[in-house]
Amino acid sequence: MTVQVDYESQDLLELPYEELIRQVVEAALDYEGCPYEAEVSVLLTDGEEIREMNRQFRGMDRTTDVLSFPAVEFPAPGDFSMLEEPEGEFCFHPETGELLLGDIAISVPKVREQAEAYGHSLERELAFLVAHSMFHLMGYDHLEDGEREIMEQKQRDLLDKLGITR
Repeated sequence: MTVQVDYESQDLLELPYEELIRQVVEAALDYEGCPYEAEVSVLLTDGEEIREMNRQFRGMDRTTDVLSFPAVEFPAPGDFSMLEEPEGEFCFHPETGELLLGDIAISVPKVREQAEAYGHSLERELAFLVAHSMFHLMGYDHLEDGEREIMEQKQRDLLDKLGITR
């Protein structure tokens, strides 16, 4: 598994963020039963940078806490079977053979702001945002109530399994 973490924020999170991110990414893949080694990139950035990304890629000129950029279009959330089809070969890194799952961008100021607002630790907020984004990378969404409930339950289960609670 490759988890590339780039830290471009001026706001320093005083916690072992790389280790935590890797732990959550691996646990999310295991939780969903991903049968492949995977590659995920995570960018920890500032509010203005994530606002620009949100504007550029989603047409929303506002800051946000996390953005997910899936590299695979799943026919159903968490259904890795399509990767066995011939067109699935393009979803894998040609040299490492890892599944190119996608990219995550997280606003460090939002991590701090939301941890304080919700009354939990920076560790819990960062872990939640990584988990949330990982489920997006694996095809889940929360636009409709049914989808939202499924995704929220998966996030709770994953963080509970890791012992990262509110």
